Amino acid sequence: MPPLIIQDFMFGDHIRPENRLAEHRRRLTGVQHQADATPPRPRSGQPIRIQATTAGPIPFDCVRVFYTLDGAAPAPGQCPSLDLVESAAGWDQVDWQAARHWQGHLPGQADDTLIRYRIAARVTGSDRWLFADNQGDAAETATNFALWVSDIPAPVWAATAQIYHVFVDRFYPGDGKPWQTPAALDGFFGGAIDGVTEKLDYIQGLGYNTIWLSPFFASPSHHGYDATDMYRVEPRLGANADLDRLIAAAHSRGLRLILDFVANHWSHLHPTLLAAQKERASAYHDWYIWHRWPDEYEGYFGVKTMPRLNLALGSPARAYLLDCARHWLEKGFDGFRLDFAYGPPLDFWVDFRRACKTAKADAWLFGEVIQDAAAQRTFAVAFDGMIDFLLAEALRQTFGYGRWPLDRFVAYLDGHEAYFGDAFDRLTILDNHDMNRFLFLAGDDRAKLKLGALLLYTLAGNPINYYGTETGVTQEHPTHYDGKGVFEEARQPMNWDAAIAGDLPDHFRTLVQLRHAHPALRQGSRRTVHLDAGAGTWAFERRTPDETLLIALNTGPTPRLLTLPSGDLHALADLLGGLPLALADGRVHIALPPQTGAVLGDR
Repeated sequence: MPPLIIQDFMFGDHIRPENRLAEHRRRLTGVQHQADATPPRPRSGQPIRIQATTAGPIPFDCVRVFYTLDGAAPAPGQCPSLDLVESAAGWDQVDWQAARHWQGHLPGQADDTLIRYRIAARVTGSDRWLFADNQGDAAETATNFALWVSDIPAPVWAATAQIYHVFVDRFYPGDGKPWQTPAALDGFFGGAIDGVTEKLDYIQGLGYNTIWLSPFFASPSHHGYDATDMYRVEPRLGANADLDRLIAAAHSRGLRLILDFVANHWSHLHPTLLAAQKERASAYHDWYIWHRWPDEYEGYFGVKTMPRLNLALGSPARAYLLDCARHWLEKGFDGFRLDFAYGPPLDFWVDFRRACKTAKADAWLFGEVIQDAAAQRTFAVAFDGMIDFLLAEALRQTFGYGRWPLDRFVAYLDGHEAYFGDAFDRLTILDNHDMNRFLFLAGDDRAKLKLGALLLYTLAGNPINYYGTETGVTQEHPTHYDGKGVFEEARQPMNWDAAIAGDLPDHFRTLVQLRHAHPALRQGSRRTVHLDAGAGTWAFERRTPDETLLIALNTGPTPRLLTLPSGDLHALADLLGGLPLALADGRVHIALPPQTGAVLGDR
């Protein structure tokens, strides 16, 4: 039997080059905007540059922005407009054509102004207009864009947030309660809200100061991403009073709580869908996207048990979800992880941002957008941050699978960080509930996991640890096997015996504490000072005006002696594992055993 080849499928169809090419061409066809506004989150009085492109077989002689300043739908002829000016053209080698670039500036606006806009291009020689990005030819079907002008600053606490991701059903049943033993992995294992409360000391003892909770709403599934009630805790997990106790206990310890919020879809058993199916004239009919009433409706990836919500501008479902978000922030949650964020319209998320920041100014909003970098960056208009799946893929390919050499990883990382800049926070991961555990794909090689974790906690971004990664939770089969997706493989129950003792939890605890103790790891610049891909060694510095750290890695199977510039470091020590080193003539010499790393800094 041939060896099992494990693959990641986090980017879905985009893993295929032909699909990437098709998406590239789609974004060059007709009139395109792709939320290209600078700044994406304007302050009061800041002019806003709006950019668009035109390309393809249809000629255009005018590109115009139609906008309102009160959040209303912009209707051509009934609202202000701005003609963009052609600014440049760029050649596309793939499609063998030039794309024309247009830009203009909307004037600065007062604090709390909600700008809603549409962009249209006039077909040369006609009075026909096509709207960006969907190429619709009527205002009613046009893509809506939005910008919220706000002087509310980014949440200060997020800059030092280190996150522990709890999948509630698989985390802890509670003191004195055994795990349940369902017949299949998609059954219920018995984790509970009270179990999370009882393990707050464990999470905080590792050094984490922020907890991301998987959905806990009433739901027929173990994962909770298909709610039947957005205001009630699933009874298997506990009661709303248990959640109140968790919030109070976390905040009393100085811990922040992030709620996993699903806006795109919920359960087919949700009372509003049942009512809409029973009566076509139901007030809930327009909450859904019908293909043929009462049984054919749009679902999440076509799954009928997860109907998509109609979140178009003016939809009552949109207003309902904004109220839900306000409710949970007022109850004490500190922000949201926003599931499948590229499902709802982008302007919905701008409304969502406004609702959340108005309810709690320092709420932290970060999204799940498993797409390319350009698509992710469009969400800067609405989110404070984004889960960095692109970096996760690079870390897994390099330090887990071992398929990328170090020079390829370093080149990727340099470009990645330059592209995103400070557009928004990047929340970094090694694994999560929808992908193979890092330890599993690394062949249960804990040394590889330790190297991956070293990078996670010494590179820029806000690290997220998926429960059990720090204790060696793994799985028996890949999440994709025999043509099926079985994500539950990556959701095995927490192995609490391994959490009590062992070098793996200690490794994570040390890394988390180092990141708290050294600002250079959170906000310093990064520069490679040594790279030998053939030998599998790499070293880089993280630097602020007040501090410099050197991070050195040996990913190879043999010991390596590294000689690195010491710079302005004088009382050098390995802050991670205490490896011996020597300092002479402005150079530091350190012997790294196979598959190990070190963090060098002043004592």
